[in-house]
Amino acid sequence: MGKGAKYANGNYKAQQKAYNKTKKGLRLRVNANAINRKKGTYGNGDGLDVAHDPKHKTSKNPKYAKLQSPSENRRSRLKRNRK
Repeated sequence: MGKGAKYANGNYKAQQKAYNKTKKGLRLRVNANAINRKKGTYGNGDGLDVAHDPKHKTSKNPKYAKLQSPSENRRSRLKRNRK
């Protein structure tokens, strides 16, 4: 398999790992884990992600978040809104 761009060829795990190390990624991940624990769904194997309300991305309050499938939650917001 040839080498391509930094995140090409299905290298999504490396991309997510790099993003989680950034300040923004760390903050979002920590808040998502806190909300998941408060909702009682952390580690239960339901396969759902915590999706933040865009206005309250850094809030740890569970009322500003909902559980979504990973494919829906991680889909690019730019691509989703394009028509």
